[in-house]
Amino acid sequence: MPRITRRDLIASGLVLSASSWVPHPAFADVASLMEAERTAGSVETDAAIAPREQLLFDFDWKFKFGHGTDPAKDLGFGFGQSDFSKTGDFKFAKAGFDDSGWSTINLPHDWAVELPFVRDDAGAGDSSLRSHGYKPLGRRYPETSIGWYRREFEVPASDQGRRIWVEFDGAFRDVLVFVNGCFIGRNTNGYAPFRFDLSDFLTYGGKNCIVLRVDASFGDGWFYEGAGVYRHVWLTKTDAVHFGKWESVVRAVVERNSALLSLSTVVQNDSGLPVNASVKWKILDSRGEVVATAGAPAQSVPVDGSATYSATAKLQNAALWSVEQPNLYSALVTIEHNGSVRDAERVTFGVRTVRFDAQKGFFLNGKPLKIQGTCNHQDHAGVGAALPDGLQLFRLGVLTEMGCNAVRTSHNMPTPEWVEACDRMGVMMMCETRQMSSNPEGLQQLELMVKRYRNSPSIIVWSIGNEEWRLQDQMAEQGARIAASMVRRCHELDPTRVVSAAVNGENEKGLSIPLDIIGFNYNTQKFPLAFHKKYPGRPIFGSETSSAISTRGEYTTDPLRNLVNSYDGVVSWGETPETWWKFYGTQDWEAGGFAWTGFDYRGEPTPYGWPSINSQFGIVDMCGFPKDYFYYYRAWWRKEPSIHLFPHWNWHGREGDEIPVWVYSNLDAVELFVNGKSLGTQKVPYLGHVQWKVRYEPGIIEARGSKDGKVIATEKRETTGSPSAIRLTADRINIRADGEDVSMLKVEVLDTEGRLVPTAKSKIAFRVSGPGKLIGVGNGDPNCQESDKEPKRSVFNGLAQLIIQSTKTPGEIYVEALKDGWGGAGPRSTTLTITTKAVRLRPSVGVLG
Repeated sequence: MPRITRRDLIASGLVLSASSWVPHPAFADVASLMEAERTAGSVETDAAIAPREQLLFDFDWKFKFGHGTDPAKDLGFGFGQSDFSKTGDFKFAKAGFDDSGWSTINLPHDWAVELPFVRDDAGAGDSSLRSHGYKPLGRRYPETSIGWYRREFEVPASDQGRRIWVEFDGAFRDVLVFVNGCFIGRNTNGYAPFRFDLSDFLTYGGKNCIVLRVDASFGDGWFYEGAGVYRHVWLTKTDAVHFGKWESVVRAVVERNSALLSLSTVVQNDSGLPVNASVKWKILDSRGEVVATAGAPAQSVPVDGSATYSATAKLQNAALWSVEQPNLYSALVTIEHNGSVRDAERVTFGVRTVRFDAQKGFFLNGKPLKIQGTCNHQDHAGVGAALPDGLQLFRLGVLTEMGCNAVRTSHNMPTPEWVEACDRMGVMMMCETRQMSSNPEGLQQLELMVKRYRNSPSIIVWSIGNEEWRLQDQMAEQGARIAASMVRRCHELDPTRVVSAAVNGENEKGLSIPLDIIGFNYNTQKFPLAFHKKYPGRPIFGSETSSAISTRGEYTTDPLRNLVNSYDGVVSWGETPETWWKFYGTQDWEAGGFAWTGFDYRGEPTPYGWPSINSQFGIVDMCGFPKDYFYYYRAWWRKEPSIHLFPHWNWHGREGDEIPVWVYSNLDAVELFVNGKSLGTQKVPYLGHVQWKVRYEPGIIEARGSKDGKVIATEKRETTGSPSAIRLTADRINIRADGEDVSMLKVEVLDTEGRLVPTAKSKIAFRVSGPGKLIGVGNGDPNCQESDKEPKRSVFNGLAQLIIQSTKTPGEIYVEALKDGWGGAGPRSTTLTITTKAVRLRPSVGVLG
């Protein structure tokens, strides 16, 4: 499938063409393909519909806060020491328990984003609230660190004899699961998926109750991580004879124009009798056409045992997966026994070759390609860590708009929707586990990550850790052994990919020894070249680079207001985009690298503390609005002619002062005009920029970029008037009425001539009516402590963002933005209509009447 460009989207009407940039990644082809697969629910085969159902378990949960130290405020849980003494005694997990006073919520859900900001710098470094975004979580905040989720549901009598699992894509962090009064199990990390078999505990043909106690007192990282069930939950039903979880694997070896597919899977038998079962594979292309088949002969699968099956298939004229053409295939795998299908599942995969060369860098499908990557945490303005699926697409689209072709999942196993979006949109991935350890928990997290995603063509590197200084230095011997165990396990589960880690150091000892390829964090001028000369046979890439900092729309560093200029802000260990890319982008032996970070993120407020509540490392802000650095990357990471002029030209009171004026462009030369007068032409240095010092006078500055002596791109900045009106635009004005889809709205404050006021801080209120709801607001200001959920927000330097989510009722959502305490000649409010269209809903667990 070809990469869809923003130009294609505008032409198709999927994106509104506006005077200001509106990113939109929800590509029609990508969204429709993903939607078709998700609404399928069960897998259709030639014989019948297989007895596998995956039901979304996200809607209509009840929620209330518990308490970390007072059992009386925690449903009485832990009042004594006998809670677990008898099976079935937990009354809160039985049907009929009174939860009428609980709030009703849908998943994904992050309660931390709804909490107030609390100034508390007690503790050192990563243990402080500052590191986690100043949210009151931890053992010192027992009243806001425990959350209870409750849901009643029915299971039909016809499900008797099936295996029924509750499956969590991730929850933060310590989760206790109860069903029908029984304790089921516990999970104690915030990122790896987990599941429990409920088959023995369910009431078939009647009501059931599931309760989750989620404790976010402890964290896994040193950044904002959220709290609660922030990823999807599923109720999965299979036959007693079924596939092992994430055991179906497709490995492709390219042979000229064809590909040899090695197919394998594991069949488990949870029935009371041995079964003689066979396995069949159908390989489908992106159109759903069968292009290859294979089968493994029948073998006996013992009671409570498993058997491994394998086969090969030849794929003729294989369509390769690449960043330009992310072609995908799917394997439909079925278990057959006595002429019937016992289980079936669909596995998406791609065909491509990946190679890291110590002298020539990175190769995809035999062609050299620089990794133009960004590191990203998983939170977003308005919703915290609980991102709707559509928001994953939006974020990835923002990054690809600037030419990013790879992402690093810093510093944890990613949500499935992020990986799926990368597979669909042709974005490579460095997939990273959270805990770097060879203890049982660390290896389990690693194994789950590799097994879950080893069929994804976007993933080119497994990462086993990040900046584990002790394992690099003081505990180097232990570090080497731990890393060796983790690398070995990766190779056992997936021999097709290299394994690395993000190392902030010289990479000559400790955990670096067993790595397949060497990742350097920072120290561009100090370590990589010296390492390459000393170890010319070891491939190198930048696992984390840059750490440039800036505040969107600000051009003077002001520590009193916690602002950083947008020209050359950088932390002591970092480098500007120009500095790091001039090195990584020009050395053949460097595979490329991942800039820290694509998006701003909550927590680690850098370079300032309170009242800053998020970092300023992002190339775009928390909402995805581009900072000026975005356009440096766009100029040099994309091939299209590009020109970006900054700063804005609203400098009232500074008439006559010299203002630095910069231009990012990939053209030959740029000429600058001020109110029609030329200030001269400058040749654009390769991977650099041009700049002037201009005495400020109100009016217009204009940059004219030329190639081969011909002007082919221009950009202007005009002195605007004061705030007068509001404009609303949406990335999509037509969304699915499925209770999940979202539209991302940009709010702009304009002057009387319809120009964005780049310094506006105006307050705006919002009203939403119709079959939709407001689930989050933001403005990209790293120092703004306004609510992420209330229907009001100040704009920051002219911009704010709304996230509107559909209900399951088709119709029209009306969004109104109103001036809140300010006037101007323009209208008091503006409106935008979003249409929600009826679609086939994803199969989901029903709501009791």
